[in-house]
Amino acid sequence: MAAATKRKRIDLGPWAFVAPALLWTAAFFVAPFIVMAVVSLWERVGTDLVASWTFANYLKFFERGHFLQAMVNSLEVTAIVTVTSIFLAYPFAWIIAEKVPARWQRLALVLAILPFWTSYVVRSYSWLLVLANNGIINQALLGIGIVDEPLDLANSRTATVIGFVHFFVMLLTLTIYANLVQLSPNYRKAAADLGAGPLRTFWHVVLPLTLPGIMVGAFLTFVLCIGDYITPQVLGGNNELLMPQVIMLQIGRRADFPTASALAILLMIVVTIAYLGFARWIRLERA
Repeated sequence: MAAATKRKRIDLGPWAFVAPALLWTAAFFVAPFIVMAVVSLWERVGTDLVASWTFANYLKFFERGHFLQAMVNSLEVTAIVTVTSIFLAYPFAWIIAEKVPARWQRLALVLAILPFWTSYVVRSYSWLLVLANNGIINQALLGIGIVDEPLDLANSRTATVIGFVHFFVMLLTLTIYANLVQLSPNYRKAAADLGAGPLRTFWHVVLPLTLPGIMVGAFLTFVLCIGDYITPQVLGGNNELLMPQVIMLQIGRRADFPTASALAILLMIVVTIAYLGFARWIRLERA
């Protein structure tokens, strides 16, 4: 009897450590998601919510052009930000991993992630000041004589992309750097022994081996970018609405929680599809 009781206690031990995380996930993710999914099937009649169990809120996405255009805008901005961030982050990570002495690499990484230490809202408003008509960039261009009048950089898609890229380049730098420092120099030596030059070695050896780090960072960039509200709201100036802004408008101006819930579910479906596309490299990174 005592042995059986002891065995039960041993079996329940791991669950005691996992239980707080499971409860946290259930309370702050699973339960809100279920509520949101249920509300998305309701209907707003006047100022009341009616549990009519209809898919009309999902059909609105396809029937109303501005909803579909907002999703297209979000996908376009996210794709531009992700690709641009990869092209900027890879050489940055390579310089830190290959050119910076090992004793200084930690300091270089700390300097690289400094933007993460600044408030997200403050960083967005800072870029708004930099890109304004009388901001640093336009004043410099006017002073040099490259342009005759200020460029319309603020309150545009360009400003939104710049704000996003500034943040996500650092995130991708960390994931790519983590792969580069784990890459054995023997791979390059073997490629050189087989007659491969530096460019061919990079293309056929280094790049494929660091692809998991690129894809993990790209997926994180995709998820965080497509669901972000602050940066498009501050830097975009409502001239081009993205999906999170449309969802917030349904809540803030119309109090249409069913439609907002349906749009949020559709956005999550897009993120899930993206995850399935990146899943191969994410699994490889875990291995």
